[in-house]
Amino acid sequence: MSDPRTPTADRVGELTDRLAAVRERVAEACRAAGRDPSEVGLLAVTKTIPAADVAALVDLGLDAFAENRAQEAASKVDEVRALRPDASPDWFFVGGLQRNKVRTVLPWVTRIDSVDSPRLARAIDKEVAKARDAGERGGPLPVLVQYSVDGDADRGGVAPEGLVELTDLVTELPGLELAGLMAVAPLGWEPDAAFERIAEAHRETVGRHPGATVLSAGMSGDLESAIGHGSTVVRVGTALVGDRRIASE
Repeated sequence: MSDPRTPTADRVGELTDRLAAVRERVAEACRAAGRDPSEVGLLAVTKTIPAADVAALVDLGLDAFAENRAQEAASKVDEVRALRPDASPDWFFVGGLQRNKVRTVLPWVTRIDSVDSPRLARAIDKEVAKARDAGERGGPLPVLVQYSVDGDADRGGVAPEGLVELTDLVTELPGLELAGLMAVAPLGWEPDAAFERIAEAHRETVGRHPGATVLSAGMSGDLESAIGHGSTVVRVGTALVGDRRIASE
């Protein structure tokens, strides 16, 4: 009987090949844009895949992982720590976060990349203050403001008309540190048109808040366009780990 904590040799080989292909895509996109590949970080989206696969990716050199379900993520982080006790990867939360779930992600999260409303920002700040008072956290928590180019609330993100207000608020809250923006190209948009608008919003944000240099934009299907427009982090799931529906069965 196979050990569920250890991926098969075939799975490790698949992950190895997929990672190499993604890295080559990132490198080629950087070459086309006249950028150094070291300027673009790779964030592995590992929702629904088992901790054993994450451990295998750690072995392959990845050190940044993204989850979007608070309960699943907490248990997976613990499992990966047990499987690779000598490793210390960074964990990011990239999905819609309910205010009553903030407390559950603080013990393990490196950065929350989906702050999309003043109410959520204040809720995170409040929980960070509690954790600091309890001696569980030191400085402020880095966050990205999730930006919605088309203002589609169903997909998350602050609409263009609310971006300045939200980024300004984040910089005023003592428990938060504005690291930059996160965005998704809207469905039905040409990627170049979407990422051009996203890049413009990011430039304006950096103009107001010079420390907000992170731009997390681009996924499996459009990372080349995002890199061409200045993305500093690409979030890759399917291209890296395969069909997550199959992986989770």
